[in-house]
Amino acid sequence: MYETIYHRASSVDEAAALFAKGEEPKYLAGGHTLIPVMKQRLASPSDVIDLGKIKELIGVDATADALTIKAATPHCDVAQSSAAQKAIPAVAYLASLIGDPAVRHRGTIGGSLANNDPAADYPAAVLALGATIKTNKRTIAADDFFQGLFSTALEDGEIITAVSFPIPAKAGYAKFPHPASRFALTGVFVAKTKDGDVRVAATGASQSGVMRVGPIEAALKANWSAAALDGVQIPSAGLLSDIHGSADYRANLIKVMAQRAVTAAG
Repeated sequence: MYETIYHRASSVDEAAALFAKGEEPKYLAGGHTLIPVMKQRLASPSDVIDLGKIKELIGVDATADALTIKAATPHCDVAQSSAAQKAIPAVAYLASLIGDPAVRHRGTIGGSLANNDPAADYPAAVLALGATIKTNKRTIAADDFFQGLFSTALEDGEIITAVSFPIPAKAGYAKFPHPASRFALTGVFVAKTKDGDVRVAATGASQSGVMRVGPIEAALKANWSAAALDGVQIPSAGLLSDIHGSADYRANLIKVMAQRAVTAAG
């Protein structure tokens, strides 16, 4: 790797100040993206600012209306959180499926969302539940946050501090994992709000990253059941096609994973 200066920030304000002083700084969350690309010399930040030990960025809280996960909370903490398991069991379950134990103990929700990998799990939950992403500067609605492959609404130097998920009436998640990376070849999160609206998001399937799935939303709004999706056809246009699966294969996976997610949601 190239020479870099490592900083362990103790607060969000300190991290932002260090970022502002650096020539080509980068924030470090779990490090599952930044460290590999640095090893491959695809990135050479002047300063690496570690957010992982900032106490104000760690924790899971729930109220009657929302589940809030702070940005530096490891996936394993979310999976094991009694607050998450009670408020939105599907989010805790999703966290338990991410990567392997090593990934779950280091990876964070903030890092996952900031990177916006097209096959990451959390973006599906954030988009389907209509979550709000909170930063050190503002709040961003999920519908405005994801802006394409590895692209988000975050400004340079902006830090995700927490994610707030509205409590749904029902929610479920199912994914078909890559056998090696455990990323989602296709994962689908379904949510029914307390006022009867339905939101469905798929990850790992689209060329442009996480996406809403309109045909499934319409079918489930009319009839919340796995059987309601039997006749739904998902267009393959715009879906990924690679050595792991064709666009048609992923289109079928979207429907199958949605049916499993609805069954899990009850």
